[in-house]
Amino acid sequence: MRSTKRYYLCSSVFICGWILGFLMDRYAVMGNPIAHSKSPEIHTHFAQQTRQDLFYEKILVPEDGLDGAIRAFIESGGKGLNITVPFKEQAWRLVTRRSERAERAGAVNTIVIGPSGTFGDNTDGVGLVRDLHDNHGVVLADRRILLLGAGGAARGVLPTLLAATPAEIVVANRTEDRAHGLAEAFGDLGAIRGCGFDDLPGQRFQLVINATSAGIDGRLPPLPDDLLADGAACMDMFYASEPTAFVRWAMDHGAAKAVDGLGMLVEQAAEAFYLWRGVRPETAPVIEGLRQLE
Repeated sequence: MRSTKRYYLCSSVFICGWILGFLMDRYAVMGNPIAHSKSPEIHTHFAQQTRQDLFYEKILVPEDGLDGAIRAFIESGGKGLNITVPFKEQAWRLVTRRSERAERAGAVNTIVIGPSGTFGDNTDGVGLVRDLHDNHGVVLADRRILLLGAGGAARGVLPTLLAATPAEIVVANRTEDRAHGLAEAFGDLGAIRGCGFDDLPGQRFQLVINATSAGIDGRLPPLPDDLLADGAACMDMFYASEPTAFVRWAMDHGAAKAVDGLGMLVEQAAEAFYLWRGVRPETAPVIEGLRQLE
């Protein structure tokens, strides 16, 4: 009897979700893995706050199935998508048109679906800068910024970071050639240079951003103890229920402010929501609500 009740409950949940998706404008996040994604909670909060009728879900996509998944979503009447790892660069190649920031980043994390096709944008940089500046009061203009890592996460935020007119951005990476290549690719946007981790001793920065995934499993790049200038801020682009390894390192080394990427996640989602709906939600209560759930 208990298993029968569970079956009917699961069936009812599925049917209700299908009906909501049919009656409301439908949005989704696609990725692999995707079970951990907080995007449905975030966009549901945004919709309630702004009185928008929409249904948002997460879709697990096979690693070789993004093209088909997007086409199926469009054919079902879907209005917009978020794209997460490992598909952002592939999504960049699949959309009809791209924003300038997506063009420069070489990656798309937001897709707007319309009569003329698909428009791809990258809201990661906007999310990062808004979280640092608006939520934490971190000044970017005329500051020396260190960006750890030269992969897709770093590339996605560099156009917006450079637009904030820092004195200099230094990209440091374990493979030094990749750091130099990234700096060269964005050199026309502002003062930027690349280096290896071995070149960091003796340099001091007012903002350090971790764009490597190493800290997720407790590992960190080799960082000198005197890396932080007085009053420096640190940000990990990744987040967890407990302080990440990089956030712990920052606090242990005297950072005036050390934050993870949860606020950035909500801020980039707010930019995507605005692209889809033309309404900009308030992010502070959503960030606070997610923190309380951790």
